[in-house]
Amino acid sequence: MSKLHKWQIRIFYIIWMLILVYFAKPPFTFLLLNTFLAFIPIELSFHIDSNKPKSSFLFWILIIIWMLFYPNTPYLLTDLFHLSLLNPYGADGLLRLNNFMWLNFTLLIISTFVSVLIGMWGLIKVAKSITDRYKLNKFYSYVIAIILTILSSIGIFIGRFLRIHTVYLFLTPTIFIKPFLNMLGKDAFLFMAVLTFIQLIILWFLHIISHPNNNKKETS
Repeated sequence: MSKLHKWQIRIFYIIWMLILVYFAKPPFTFLLLNTFLAFIPIELSFHIDSNKPKSSFLFWILIIIWMLFYPNTPYLLTDLFHLSLLNPYGADGLLRLNNFMWLNFTLLIISTFVSVLIGMWGLIKVAKSITDRYKLNKFYSYVIAIILTILSSIGIFIGRFLRIHTVYLFLTPTIFIKPFLNMLGKDAFLFMAVLTFIQLIILWFLHIISHPNNNKKETS
């Protein structure tokens, strides 16, 4: 991604969060914080590459910080359940033409899909950066991406059901360990499996789009 594209994304998020400050009203005020948290790993991914940071120690520190914040990006997918708060159907069973409803629908959809797509692009970039830095076979980038996705699903579970934000992982990392272990069970594993599956499907199609087969000419 070029510097111009990175700055376009940064400027978009600055403007978009200002829009959220002004237009996101209860019960959708959570969108501002969640969108900001989703942008942090996107920004961090801009600074991770096979040759940067040059220091291996700083490289892995940045990877760890990125991984701690990354679940905030696909976490937005679970925020789509808040669409039910809009009560979209009228008494006649048809979608309502209500400005407030469609405004909040727009805010939620744009925050979610823009963040998820760019954030998952960042995950692919991070996985590739690790394999390229250590000259590993391309196959390992897929393995790393899958592992990062599974860890992300665990992070989403912690955030959604234990209501623990990323910042607490830095301040009091032990606060979530016991509640997390207590909640592990069939339903928890099913949730994490579903979220992993959803993320992997999106990653798969992002990979297809961003890595077209250059050996074959497109036919119309």
